[in-house]
Amino acid sequence: MLQSCTSAVRRATHSLNHNLLQSYSSAPSAQAGLVKQSLRKLLRETAQPVAVVTSTLPDHETAPRSDSSVQGQKKALSIFHGATLSSFTSIALDPHPLVAFSLRVPSRMALALNAHASKPQMQMSSHMVVNILSAAQPHIARLFSSPGLHPFSESEVQWTQSVDGLPVIKGALGALSCTVVGRSLPLSDTRWLYSSMEEWETEVQQIEGGSGLASELFIARVLRVEDVQEPEGQFENDRLRTLPLLYHQRTYATVGKIPKP
Repeated sequence: MLQSCTSAVRRATHSLNHNLLQSYSSAPSAQAGLVKQSLRKLLRETAQPVAVVTSTLPDHETAPRSDSSVQGQKKALSIFHGATLSSFTSIALDPHPLVAFSLRVPSRMALALNAHASKPQMQMSSHMVVNILSAAQPHIARLFSSPGLHPFSESEVQWTQSVDGLPVIKGALGALSCTVVGRSLPLSDTRWLYSSMEEWETEVQQIEGGSGLASELFIARVLRVEDVQEPEGQFENDRLRTLPLLYHQRTYATVGKIPKP
């Protein structure tokens, strides 16, 4: 009797989830298009912090921090990768400090972070660094926004290695060594909200085998706040190095004091 009732509940839940999936995965209506257009216009008027996430490409290990040989440096330059973020935010401090950001996919960075997340032994060590850029670094943001480039080999990017052997960009406002709490969540298909993890994993694999998703959400736990070194050389405005880099109205900007009435 109990088994029969349990089966009935499961069938009812599956039917409800199926209806929800259909409603959420249906083609966007005209109203939804209007909401997206209005939201995009509003968000352009808000300022978003700019950061660069750095990590290693899949199937590679970081060169040890103490490895100062030419061969070690060449290896580091070939396996490190970075991507500019415009959606970075802090989402929790307790019980664990968590941050979140999204990445366009397919991309090498998304592939790399998901590869790291699939290795349980990696969860207690950082495998990426979120470099929060200063107002003096819009050129850094532009460099890492190009998917086909590896700017670590270019002279305009000054960086050091964390204790985990990952790139920390010099002159950044701050840098966070993080580990993702799990694989990324697809943002163009919210069916994972209404299905079990097992069903969602199967659906994601099927979707990834097709034309790909538009973007994915990553949630990461902050393991350490890095000490960021100052860059070498002279800058036109040293004050900019203490201010955050923001993206506002389709251009890079920074903060300013509100005039007193």
